[in-house]
Amino acid sequence: MQSGVYGAFTFDLSESHAVFVEQGPKGYKEFQENNLDKVLDKGVAFPFIKRFLQINQRFKEKVPVEVVLLSRNSAATGKRVFRSIKHYDLDISRAAFMEGSSPYEYVPAFNASLFLSANENDVQNAIDAGFPAGVVLPSKVVNDDGDDELRIAFDFDGVIADDEAEAVFKGGDLPEFHEHEVKKSEIPHQPGPLADLFKKLSFLQKLEDREVERDRNYKRILRTAIVTARNAPAHERVITTLEDWGVSANEMFFLGGMVKERILSRLKPHMFFDDQRSHLESDAGDIPMVHIPFGIANSENIEQENAADQLKLVR
Repeated sequence: MQSGVYGAFTFDLSESHAVFVEQGPKGYKEFQENNLDKVLDKGVAFPFIKRFLQINQRFKEKVPVEVVLLSRNSAATGKRVFRSIKHYDLDISRAAFMEGSSPYEYVPAFNASLFLSANENDVQNAIDAGFPAGVVLPSKVVNDDGDDELRIAFDFDGVIADDEAEAVFKGGDLPEFHEHEVKKSEIPHQPGPLADLFKKLSFLQKLEDREVERDRNYKRILRTAIVTARNAPAHERVITTLEDWGVSANEMFFLGGMVKERILSRLKPHMFFDDQRSHLESDAGDIPMVHIPFGIANSENIEQENAADQLKLVR
């Protein structure tokens, strides 16, 4: 199981980015060389990456996870990132440096189950190519070193599953959506962009299940949750899908349109994945969130943006 990671959010590179915008590639390279031994601050996804890698400490014989650095930097300017990786004792050794080009095409080469980037174009291109990808949104960096537990939360439709049900909902109304899902309650959904990631996390949880059987005092390191706007009677097809795939989540929330932040602020996930931007908002701004630009919900947004651009041209 591998995860492709772009360093712009593992570490805080806002200062470096500002130098690049103002001074260009040459100034950026000189800046990084002059600050080679200055450790980068932690970025939005740092707690997620650190805890994700700690899974290997629990299963040293299997070493089931890996993080790969995919970067638009050159190898020369990427030296500072790797020195910061060493400083924080992160077990990251593989990397691809593209010197200004997008790295998303190499996602399958690394067998990645997730490609994260702050670059929306890279992520959209990855999604369009059928790769699992998401845009890490800006948020506060929370330091929660109190325990080792990794908490990951997912929306269901358009993230774990495909957008079939989303399309029905967008094309009709809530009663029509419920009728459709009840009729198909025994028919599993097709996989969505992060289905493979969810399945592999479930495999890791099964490894933990075995440890619990051996040692009742074993403290689990991984906790997953599904936080969906669905409610009864549309909940049953979600369960049918997971059972058919042979996977499960530790916690499931069927909110019926309730604001997701009310759950997320209590769950405090290290990453929450959703296909709709409207669900990726937090008053406190301290929940790491990832937008999955997949499916009909995002196609409509793109069409609206294109229409707005055309109006601007007409005017």
